[in-house]
Amino acid sequence: MCARTRNNENRILTISALLASGFASSGLVVGMLVGSLVIVFDGVYSLVSLLLTLLSLVASRYIRKPSDATFPFGRAVLEPAVIAIKASVILLVVSYSLYSAVMALFSGGREVDASIATVFGTVNVIGCAIAWWFMVNKSKRYSSGLIDAEVKQWQMDTLLSVAVTVGFIAAWLMTLSPWAKYAVYADPIMMLLMSFYFIKVPYDMLKSATRELLMMSPSKEICKTVDQGVIAVGEESEQDIELTAVTKVGHELWVNVDIRPDENEMIALEDIESTRRSLHKRLSKLPFVLQLTMNVAR
Repeated sequence: MCARTRNNENRILTISALLASGFASSGLVVGMLVGSLVIVFDGVYSLVSLLLTLLSLVASRYIRKPSDATFPFGRAVLEPAVIAIKASVILLVVSYSLYSAVMALFSGGREVDASIATVFGTVNVIGCAIAWWFMVNKSKRYSSGLIDAEVKQWQMDTLLSVAVTVGFIAAWLMTLSPWAKYAVYADPIMMLLMSFYFIKVPYDMLKSATRELLMMSPSKEICKTVDQGVIAVGEESEQDIELTAVTKVGHELWVNVDIRPDENEMIALEDIESTRRSLHKRLSKLPFVLQLTMNVAR
């Protein structure tokens, strides 16, 4: 990743951290004032998002350093490591919120000032949606696993705010109906339903990051594109080339290719370099930093 792109990544992560700090403080204050488990969870989630974004910001600056004796293959592996940490922490927060919601249901529910909560929820929806829209637009311009993780965080925060607002509107309407005594269960039920839904997003993030840390094969789309590129170059050259390994680690794509000459056949160095340039040109179209290794196999 070039220095300019990395600087843009740092700037985007900084903006995300500032936005998260605002939502975290407001969510915690309003949640405690109105006694809402869901709003407090929203504030805690925003606070966790802030801490995780700061972690991403530190990692982003550290990853740009060149290879050394400690990291002979570069620091790209730190990106999925950070994403795995973020996903694990979010999973813990959601799991604890699920537990709190179950306990609240069995203890008779929670009474909440639905009017204040609804106003706060509406403001929160608008703010989170703007932040999510901003991050999505930036992720389209700058390919980065850390920015993509921020997009998922803001997506979860926006959907959470929408669910909170809709739930409190329903709870407020319930207080005006013959079922007013059941309104106390609205807050923990909302938390219960959202916890089940939101577990999927951090789980998918953790699964993807773990695959990269274990250097497993990337998505089928990436594998297909790389395979087609190798086949096309093989048809253009006189050499028999074979894709032996491909994996994605952070913003880097690692590709190993074998050149298989006929028995007793000699391959000129110029031919190998020509094949390398052709492969590099084709595979560099993917939005990753290409790490291409070619071996002469007998």
